[in-house]
Amino acid sequence: MIIRKAVGKEQNGCRLDDAVAVLCNGVSKSEARRIIDRGGCTVNVALVRVASRSVKTGDVIEVGIMESGRFEELQLPPEALLYEDGELIAVNKPAGINSQRTPYQLKGTLEYWVTEYFKGQGSGEAARVVHRLDRGTSGAMLFPKSRSGAAWLSRLFQEGLVEKRYLALVAGCPPQQTWKVDGPIGKVGPARYGIVEGGKPSATEFTMVAQSASHSLIEARPLTGRTHQIRVHLASVGLPIMGDTTYGGEQATRMMLHCSAMTFLTPHNTPVTVTAPLNGEFARIVSELTPPAA
Repeated sequence: MIIRKAVGKEQNGCRLDDAVAVLCNGVSKSEARRIIDRGGCTVNVALVRVASRSVKTGDVIEVGIMESGRFEELQLPPEALLYEDGELIAVNKPAGINSQRTPYQLKGTLEYWVTEYFKGQGSGEAARVVHRLDRGTSGAMLFPKSRSGAAWLSRLFQEGLVEKRYLALVAGCPPQQTWKVDGPIGKVGPARYGIVEGGKPSATEFTMVAQSASHSLIEARPLTGRTHQIRVHLASVGLPIMGDTTYGGEQATRMMLHCSAMTFLTPHNTPVTVTAPLNGEFARIVSELTPPAA
């Protein structure tokens, strides 16, 4: 829930946490401090994370109130750092966390973790999110180390010069081992997309890499970068991803979609492939599958 309030004369000169507690019914001062600390409060659109900051009449405060128990600090093991050079780092994003800041939080997102990592390396650069993975998707993400690096990396993504490969676990078995879906994608509802006439051109190549009697592991290679592209294209051929209930997938402990590899050229034309291993329940299920018969 987002609460938007204007500071009145009575709150002029008050601390931000005091003003939030007064203006937002049901929010205590201690909860206001927690919201501000995790990055869920803006003043006049600018993020503010200092509870003692004073406010003045006419300031507009927006507060993002998360469901109880939803917020978690993000702690990653050393092996989550997949690659690093002078231009960027690659991180293995866990499923269930946001790639970047939301109206409810900055802390607990991968964007915040990367900023803190840069600080630990003596850099004052903030994390710049030039591409993202859905909250439920895990796998490789790239973060540039500088403004110029962000411009370079953004261009690579915009021009389709980053080859991305994903692994998706689906129920059932596709009728062929390789195929391509090129249905145009457009928005069909709140946070939901589909293949629609007049949608943005979209294409994904698929290969079945392993299977059991009831499930298949599919490698997806998106040739374009539309929102929910792999999820929509698999659902369109009757193979929704496990855990992706938005598009009809079976219930699972998480959405079984993982960015397993990215390949690109550095500014010095050196080819780099970043690979992100599976873990947890996804890895366990995949270990029980077998390659398809030749």
